[in-house]
Amino acid sequence: MKRPNHTSAVSNVAALEAVKSDERLSSYHISLYTALLYYGNGIQNMPFRASRRKLMGFSRIKSGATYHKCLRELVSYGYLSYDPSFHPRLGSRIVLTATTAEPDADR
Repeated sequence: MKRPNHTSAVSNVAALEAVKSDERLSSYHISLYTALLYYGNGIQNMPFRASRRKLMGFSRIKSGATYHKCLRELVSYGYLSYDPSFHPRLGSRIVLTATTAEPDADR
């Protein structure tokens, strides 16, 4: 099994800290962002492709409307860039942006 890169792990933690501290985000947003980190193999591997079906399954979002609303809001808040693919087998192109936040003491 390949060991995770320490720099990549630190970047992922920083990205999750930024998401955690953003009051605009709901649990759906955080779950979808975590799925994006998972399928993108962290914030270092950019860009990547992912399908709606896989992201919805991982994040446990059942409604297509909720998925698209959360994705649209994550784009507008600057967490990611999203280029949809209308090809049935080719996933949409996603780029996660590097975000940082101060670590919380209550973590």
